[in-house]
Amino acid sequence: MVKLFDLKGKAGKEVKLPAVFETTYRPDLIRRAVLSEQSKKKQKQGRFPLAGRRVAAASMGPGRGASKVPRSTGSGTHHGGRGTLIHSTVGGRMLFPPSTDKKIIEKMNKKEHKLAFKSAIAATSQKELVLSRGHKAEDVEETPIVVKDSIMEISGTKKLLSTLQLLGLGNDLERTSTRKIRAGKGKMRGRKYKTKTGPLLIVTEDCPVMKAGNNVLGFEIVTTRQLSVENLAPGGDPARFTIWTESAIKHFKEL
Repeated sequence: MVKLFDLKGKAGKEVKLPAVFETTYRPDLIRRAVLSEQSKKKQKQGRFPLAGRRVAAASMGPGRGASKVPRSTGSGTHHGGRGTLIHSTVGGRMLFPPSTDKKIIEKMNKKEHKLAFKSAIAATSQKELVLSRGHKAEDVEETPIVVKDSIMEISGTKKLLSTLQLLGLGNDLERTSTRKIRAGKGKMRGRKYKTKTGPLLIVTEDCPVMKAGNNVLGFEIVTTRQLSVENLAPGGDPARFTIWTESAIKHFKEL
């Protein structure tokens, strides 16, 4: 049993959690499930089959005091006499280019993935695991936090932030309020900033609060249909600080 909170942070009646929250904690399966989900988002990498081969070249053969490397017979970039075509030359083909036939999806049994999903949900109810993950949830009496469905009607970011602070999420949102500039070449590749993972709000359907939460760093809102192991355990680390709406809890009771 957990308390049901309103938008002012006041506790009301108690709500019974579904049986899924009693699932055994399996961090090994959770990590495997996250890696499996991430691998399905990857784009296959390959090379153009004629890369490095579209050049007129031939070997001069032995007896000329030079290596038998194919040399260009044309002009321009591949001027006459310059080694080309093979992998050890500038502009030549790759020795073993990556192929699109490579299997990059990490497969996982359906029953194992289902158990990992249920275990990731159950881990959000263990406060010691939530704290060990790095979340600032010391001021919260119990996890997960269950809040009334009226939170789904919030349409402004300012009102959403004040509501989350009244629910006891202020310290954790402050932890994720700053971004860090990434070290390395990732800065040049569209991922300049690193943001810490903050709380997760689970709702039952698309609603105004999903747009209001876009501007809160580290905060994420998903529907019960979109919910995945990666949402509950980002990076494979279980026990994310989670807020459930009353209808979302009822949804899992029906399942």
